Amino acid sequence: MASSNVAQNFTAESIVPESLDAAPDDHVTVVYPGNKTVLFNKLTPAEVRPQPEVSWNADPTQLYTLAMIDPDAPSRATPTFREILHWLVVNVKGDDLSTGQTIATYRGSGAPKGTGSHRYFFVVFHQPGPIAVAGNDLEANRRNFSIRQFALEHQLGNPIAGNFFQAEWDPSVPERR
Repeated sequence: MASSNVAQNFTAESIVPESLDAAPDDHVTVVYPGNKTVLFNKLTPAEVRPQPEVSWNADPTQLYTLAMIDPDAPSRATPTFREILHWLVVNVKGDDLSTGQTIATYRGSGAPKGTGSHRYFFVVFHQPGPIAVAGNDLEANRRNFSIRQFALEHQLGNPIAGNFFQAEWDPSVPERR
């Protein structure tokens, strides 16, 4: 996938500049069970409930961070909870997620009823070194997460790879309590 296509899509959907300062240069391959591939497309909450397989062009000797973000909470029109952290894995060797430290476990889309389409984006950052994060300290604090601020705090620079899909509420979304 040409990098310009990634950049064009991130810019066209306003992920840049709403959540990121610069678009990724490369593509993250994201495939859900049933061969549902993320490619700047629409998917259903049921299709994206299980954790996907994710890969990117990686040097197996280097460390990376993978994040999945919903910038449209509770809705794209009024994103007062921007951003919701759906997944965060740091210290990944190459693109082998099993080697990383999961800071926030994977959560599929769960847009509330009546909030329209939400964008869910994946980004990968190259790490200059290991990231020290105590336990799953972000697990309980997923609302108002800022991938921009996280990248700044950990000196990650701009994302090197990305992808996204859109999804909206359907009857498969669990009720919130």
